[in-house]
Amino acid sequence: MIVPDHWAEARRQHREPGRQVTVRRFGWSTTSADDAQAMAERRAEEALRRVLAGEKLPRREPKVPYNGADGVPIREEVLARHGEEVVTRNAYGARCLNSPAALFADVDFAPVAGIKTVLATFAVGAALAVAGGALLGSRLVGTGLALLALLLAPMVARRLIAAAAAAQGGPEGRARRLLDRFVAAHPGWNVRLYRTPAGLRLLATHRPCEPAEAEVGAFFSAVKADPVYVRMCLNQHCFRARLTAKPWRIGMPGHLRPRPGVWPVTPQGRAVRAAWVADYEARAASHAACRYIGSVGSGVIHERLQPVVELHDRESRALDANAALA
Repeated sequence: MIVPDHWAEARRQHREPGRQVTVRRFGWSTTSADDAQAMAERRAEEALRRVLAGEKLPRREPKVPYNGADGVPIREEVLARHGEEVVTRNAYGARCLNSPAALFADVDFAPVAGIKTVLATFAVGAALAVAGGALLGSRLVGTGLALLALLLAPMVARRLIAAAAAAQGGPEGRARRLLDRFVAAHPGWNVRLYRTPAGLRLLATHRPCEPAEAEVGAFFSAVKADPVYVRMCLNQHCFRARLTAKPWRIGMPGHLRPRPGVWPVTPQGRAVRAAWVADYEARAASHAACRYIGSVGSGVIHERLQPVVELHDRESRALDANAALA
């Protein structure tokens, strides 16, 4: 995991008759701006050499945040370092915890949709039409009922599916069953559960983990973790958890300014950013990113992860039952 404090960009150009090649590359450093610039110069030289040798490479690296980076470290403002853990401000303004060892995963409670809804809709519509036609014995009436059934079937199907899901504990019940099944098959595991505005947050505490481990991949798959998050864990060699509210959930009038919010900002944009952050932090102070609801498994919290659990629970206000989730 690399979360640099300093960023720079270098430009290299090659000209010859009928051809001009320009490449730009970023450099980064956790120590100084000079080191970041030196790295950018080296990367730009190397990229130009490879392009001139015939290799197809992007001429410019996009300035993108965490979830768009590919081969470039996390590009966010560093707010604090706690050993190997780093707290950053993401592209929409929230604080995030980045850890190379603490396995986090968010599981969203997505609405029931897709093929199940389509199949149920057709089944309900067909059943209503057939029943109506048989009952009244009239082809004309049956046709009318079939049309009415097609109009009513989506609503009826959604309600039937929702009722069936509710009888099984709803989306949360399903997520808990998936987790319980995994932990039962991996008895050494311990997972802390947190409620988020959109689902559950899971934090494995029994031992330090690495994103590329096969067992970690099996865990992500078993609990239906977000595929984009899983990919970014692998790209950035770290896990991640949001510590403060999403701005649009606490009444912020707009996105982090200046747009697009990718670090670093120009000197001209710092005052605008500081004003937005001050407003955001004041509003976010009374909200929690998640709420602790219990643990599943062995109950073990590894000594390497105990400080991470404490940092996460404190900064996310996970133990504050009176704080509204955002």
